[in-house]
Formats: sequence, structure tokens, C-alpha cells
Amino acid sequence: MRTERIVEESVEMRSACAEGTGRNPGEYALGAMVCPRAGGRSAPEAQELLEQIVASENMRKAWKRVKRNKGAPGVDGRTIDETADLLRQYWEEIKERLMDGTYRPQPALRVEIPKAGGGMRKLGVPTVLDRLIQQAVHQILSPLFEPGFSETSYGFRPGRSAHDAVLKARAYQRDGKRWVVDMDLKAFFDEVDHDILMGRARRKVKDRRVTRLINLYLKAGVLSSDGENATEKGTPQGGPLSPLLSNILLDDLDKELERRGHCFCRYADDCNIYVRSRRSGERVLKSVSRYVEWKLKLKVNVEKSAVDRPWKRSFLGYSFTHHRSPKIRVPAKSVKRFRQALKELFRLGRGRTLRRFINETLNPVLRGWINYFRLSEVKGFAEELDGWVRRRLRLILWRQWKRWRTRYKRLVARGLAETRARKSASNGRGAWWNSGASHMNDAFRKKYFNQLGLVNLLETLPRNRIA
Repeated sequence: MRTERIVEESVEMRSACAEGTGRNPGEYALGAMVCPRAGGRSAPEAQELLEQIVASENMRKAWKRVKRNKGAPGVDGRTIDETADLLRQYWEEIKERLMDGTYRPQPALRVEIPKAGGGMRKLGVPTVLDRLIQQAVHQILSPLFEPGFSETSYGFRPGRSAHDAVLKARAYQRDGKRWVVDMDLKAFFDEVDHDILMGRARRKVKDRRVTRLINLYLKAGVLSSDGENATEKGTPQGGPLSPLLSNILLDDLDKELERRGHCFCRYADDCNIYVRSRRSGERVLKSVSRYVEWKLKLKVNVEKSAVDRPWKRSFLGYSFTHHRSPKIRVPAKSVKRFRQALKELFRLGRGRTLRRFINETLNPVLRGWINYFRLSEVKGFAEELDGWVRRRLRLILWRQWKRWRTRYKRLVARGLAETRARKSASNGRGAWWNSGASHMNDAFRKKYFNQLGLVNLLETLPRNRIA
């Protein structure tokens, strides 16, 4: 039995029961019936959203998405395959509990991962079953809210990306707005006020069963090493529904900025407002911070928020040049962070053949990183990083040749004169020094690594200047 059809089996089994009713078989099977919380009214207007959420086609689409994203088990320890077995047996019962309001989400599993800028980011990993239901809810609610979202909101939205936000930021600067109000929301996903969020959600979600289900997910709690903790505020990162909920809440901020006539880019909780002077920027930061804290009950991180030149700040990992017509560039701190991550990766290559390490482990990471930073119009960082990567690979080789005699033979085999190879192999210097020395550079040139299939970052970047 194919996993993708699990959630629609009950529809097929009960389709015969719907004959003569005038209803769609799936609608009949998925509970278009009187709801005890709707005052005896049958489905139509107030209840149709939940029927759409649990409809077979929507659930099958949600399952495909969850399965494709993979992910770790939640607090129940069930993997995707084990959850598939659970759905085969109990989907009909789970669906009925969703319909009558007795379903209860399980707490999210608390996981902490390092932030790019330091510190730890708290993630909440729902069970696979709850990820499935959240994804199904997301698929139905997103089309309700999407048309009303701001044109300059880019995070977690279909057809929009961080690249679009960066290009828009550059356009503002080229239009003469050479100061940026870089506003940082402190622990946004941990500080969301549930009452304010649910009030915004109810503006368009009229099915009370759906808003109740969303509220249950917000208050499901988290399970960490300290035990289970209630969640009276916040929307845990890690579930499919949280990105949409964050946009629903912050859409009020977007509308306020639009009402005031500001030029801004927002990606999730990362918001930059572009102005023409420092004085104007300081006034905007003060007034917008007041709005965020009083109206949305969120906290502005005073230490990280600032009014500054765009080329002195970073936005979504990128920065800009200070020219009259600014160019997009990759700031040094983004490269430094990537180098640090690569150092951990290179430790995995010590006991493996270089070709296999490059193609199976290193190249996918290099491709992913340079694909994100492909907007850069300043290329120097890529050439420098290419040289550093090759030196790290030479370091692996040198360390694999543990004895001086092995080093001598390898260097001679790579074309070095015997006298030079002997002197280099026994020079007594450290591995890092030797990896950058002329004898290793001559023995293992760029062409050698190209033949092994190493991704060249500089050559991967687009040649044409971005308009």
C-alpha cells in the first residue's frame, strides 16, 4: 500500500454510504455534520474550513510535504514510517477527534541549535502526526491570508525569497535612501502574545474549530531535559504552522509601516527600513519600536537594533558597497561563519579518500552556500575562499602521510625533485604551515582538485552583473 494514499483510504471505503445523499463522498466521510459547538447548525459557512483541512486531497498533499522534509521524531519517538503505520490503523479515529474538537496535540520536543550570530536558538519539534496536521492547516489558511500580505514582506511566502528582499533593499539604496533602520525583535518566536495572535487570525478564520485547534497547538507545551513546560506565549519554531502565524501577527507591523509611507523589507522577524538621513532614521526607530512594544506586545532588542549605513550592517547574510549605485556583497562575518562550519566538516575527511570526501560531503555544502550567496556582485570573497578550501584539503593529505618517508614518496610522485621533496618532507614544520607551503602548492595545484570534482566557488557565481 502506498504511503501517500493512507489518509484517503477511509474515504474510498465509505464512498458507497454517500450514494443518494447528494454529497461528495469525501465530504460525507470527513464529517460534514452537525457540530456540538456550533449551536446545532450544520456545516456550511462557519465550519467549512475544517472540512477542507481534513479532506483527502489536502491531507495527501500535506503528507507528501512532511515526508519530503523528513525531520526527527517528536516526543512520541515515532519516525515517519512508524507514523505511516499509525495512520493506516487510526486515521479515521484521529479525523473524528479533529472534527469533534477532542484531539489534543502532544508537546513539542525542545531542541537547541547554535545561532549564526552566537547563542542558542530554541526549536520545538512536533511529532510527525502533529506536523502533518499543522501542514494541512497551513495549506488551507495560507490562501486566505496571502492576498492581503504586504508586497515587501518576503519570509515564508510562496514565490518569494530572501534574495527578493536583498534585491529590494539594494533598490531602495539606489533610490537615495542611504540610511537603514535595522530593527531586531528580541526572541520573537518566544515572545508572541497568544491573545493578540489569535485576534489577528480570527479576522479571516471564521471556523471556530480551526481557531481552537490553532490555539491548542500554541499552548501544547514543550518537553525538554527539565520536563514538560507550558507555553503561555510564543509560537515554537520547528512546526509548519509557525511561519504563517508569524506573518499573520507581523502583518500589522507591515500595514503600519505602509500607512506611514516607509520603504522597508521584512523577512520573518528581520525588518529593515530605509530612510534618507540619520535623524529621520532615529525618529523612525523610536516610533516604530513604541508601536511594536505597545500594540504587538513584542520586545525590540535595543543592543542589536541601530540606525546606520547599509554597508556597515548585514541583512539576511548579505551587505552592500558604499558606492552611489550600491552593489551586493558578502560581508566578512558571513565568510568567517562559513569557514568555521567548514572546519568541523574537514575533520570528517581525515580518514577518507579525498575524492570521496569532496564529492559526498564537501561539494553539497559548498554548492548550497554559494547558491545562497549567488547575488553577490563583488567576487573577491569567493576566490579567497577557494584558495582556503584547497589549503584545507592539502592539510588532510599532509596529515594522512604520517611518516616523513611517505611524504617524501608522495611529493616525488607528484613531480617534485627528490632533493626538494626530501627537504620538504622532513622540515619539522607543522601541518598547517606545510599545507600552505610552496612544495604542497606545486605538488597539488588547482587543476588536481578540479580533476577530483571540487566545486569552484568563483566559477559557480554568475558572470553577468545583476541588474
